[in-house]
Amino acid sequence: MQKIKEELMAKFTAVFGPGGQVIPYFAPGRVNLIGEHTDYNGGHVFPCALTIGTYAIARKNTSRNLRLYSVNFEELGVIEVSLEDLSYAKEDDWANYPKGVVWAFAERGMKVDAGLDILYFGNIPNSSGLSSSASLEVVTAYILKQTFGFDTSLIDISLISQYAENKFIGVNCGIMDQFAIAMGKKDHAIFLDTSNLEYEYAPIQLEGAKIVIACSNKKRGLGDSKYNERRSECETALEELKKVVSIESLGELSEEQFEQYKDAIGDDVRRKRAKHAVYENQRTIKAVDALKANDIETFGKLMNASHVSLRDDYEVTGIELDTLVEASWEQDGVIGSRMTGAGFGGCTVSIVKDEAVDAFIKNVSDLYLQKIGYKADFYVVEIGNGPTVL
Repeated sequence: MQKIKEELMAKFTAVFGPGGQVIPYFAPGRVNLIGEHTDYNGGHVFPCALTIGTYAIARKNTSRNLRLYSVNFEELGVIEVSLEDLSYAKEDDWANYPKGVVWAFAERGMKVDAGLDILYFGNIPNSSGLSSSASLEVVTAYILKQTFGFDTSLIDISLISQYAENKFIGVNCGIMDQFAIAMGKKDHAIFLDTSNLEYEYAPIQLEGAKIVIACSNKKRGLGDSKYNERRSECETALEELKKVVSIESLGELSEEQFEQYKDAIGDDVRRKRAKHAVYENQRTIKAVDALKANDIETFGKLMNASHVSLRDDYEVTGIELDTLVEASWEQDGVIGSRMTGAGFGGCTVSIVKDEAVDAFIKNVSDLYLQKIGYKADFYVVEIGNGPTVL
């Protein structure tokens, strides 16, 4: 981290020139261990922050402009935006994310009174489903809080960042990604009830095992994927269920209640979508109980069942993620494996015994390349803290 910080400070001076108070920041990426596509259905999720994420170097400038530069997209150069005109512009590409956060702060009455120069660098694989966009939003929100003294809690930062993604970027995401990043805690996952934002930290003590993320390298864009379609299928199913049972979200139903009332949903596809939301929520609750009881084997089985439901009922996996997960299930020392994130590409998360990690990566890598025709990337990750000044 120290080495990256020094390199980025030098790069900042090269891009924006010397002088001023220059401050380095970091916000993590996140991986969701279980509880997928439940966050906009009023269910539980169980994500953790990672030690990879988004670095940002920032200082005030004397103009009324944001000057934004990404080491990941150097070919786009400095993107300059007036604080007087914070509207979405396709040509501004990645810079719409930080721009959206500045806009969302202003919408809450927290107007930025000076321009900023910000250099970003992310070491989260792009379009991987490890929340590079939410990490970019949260680090920007944290910069605004620190630079301008805005009175915002970390939970506020997650809500403002989600608002920016929903209303400015146009992706109808739930709260999980921004919350997990803003509220991250080393060696803990966050058991979050998305219906009311009640949460608890659960220690992740994987004695003798590691979390291994495999990135499929299939690129996807959330806004143009089937994400919004799945969300509206669940919303329609909820309205149909409300006619026969008094609920505000799918997350309120037990499996038994769902089976009792599911015929109110007038379409097989919507019924499958709602079934996933209900059963996945219950799996997440059981998984956290298993972890508290130090029963990592049960936790792993629930991860596997989560993937099957995402494949068969929610239909968001695709051949790349299925190939990675099915190859993972065959390996020695694998406690559990599933897709993580929105799906349609992105990543899988596996819990693998220490002594099996090297063979796991080699074998799954070979099987994936053979079947898909291009390689996957693997990351043995640690669980880290939320946003910080470096």
